[in-house]
This record gives sequence, structure tokens and C-alpha cells, in this order.
Amino acid sequence: MKLLGLPPVISRRSRLVVLGSFPGAASLAAQQYYAHPRNQFWPLLSALWGVDLAALPYPKRLQALRERGLGLWDVYASCRREGSLDSAIADAELNDLASLRRRAPALQCVAHNGGESARSMRVTAALGLPVVRLPSTSPANASWSFERKLAAWREVFHAAGLL
Repeated sequence: MKLLGLPPVISRRSRLVVLGSFPGAASLAAQQYYAHPRNQFWPLLSALWGVDLAALPYPKRLQALRERGLGLWDVYASCRREGSLDSAIADAELNDLASLRRRAPALQCVAHNGGESARSMRVTAALGLPVVRLPSTSPANASWSFERKLAAWREVFHAAGLL
């Protein structure tokens, strides 16, 4: 069965867009980005901004992102996959990544959340903006400590003016 991803969370004021690969099963079921309780996305942002985003209702989390200039999306619009691992993604179709500059005229940087997302770096590099690969927030990325991920994410957020 073909799975469909989530819509972009991008505003005209987005200065940084973080691109995941494709929502996991928990995120698809909840229709929320990074809904798996062990994914470190929301805890990382909470640590960066000093706000307990995980305690907020999902619409308020998205509002906080938009207010701070952060956009979210995934590189894949759809795919086939059993479970949630990126390695199980098959028949993936890319989102319209070329539209990022139109969707977010203030965009200064694109960040790929993990290796599978980073496979599309040549597409985002064609936007003519800095493109970086961030360590994955997935619970499958256990080789990086939370503190090490936080340092890498802090550097990118600082450079994009989100801190």
C-alpha cells in the first residue's frame, strides 16, 4: 500500500527548513511530525529554545516553529514501507523541494534530518542556499548522544538566526 506523507509546515517567514525522510508509523497514525515518543526532535527544539514544546498541544508546537522561523517537511511525498525504518522505504516519490524558495522567501538554509533525507541534498543544493546534514533525531540513531545531537543542531540554528 502506498503511504502518503504530511503537508509542509512552512511559512513565508521560514528561515530554516528541516527536512526529514518520511513520517514513521506513529507520526502517520497521529498525523503529526515526529510523534514517536522516543524521537528526539521535540526535546532538541525544547532544549534549544528553552520551551517545553512536548508539553504543548501539537497546533501550539507548530505555531512556535512558525513564530521562530522554522519550517518542517519531508523529502518524500509518498512511499511504500513496512514499519518505520528508513531502510524499508521503497518506491519513494520526492516532494516538490524546488518549491521551497517560493514557499519560504526568507529561507536561508535547508537542513536534512538524517542520512536518508540527506540523499536528496543535490536537489536542495540546486536552490542555491546552504544545505547541511544534521544527525537524525530518530531513536534508531543511538550512536549519537542527545548532547552531541544538541550541539550539532545548535550550530545550524544559530547560523540560521533561530537562536
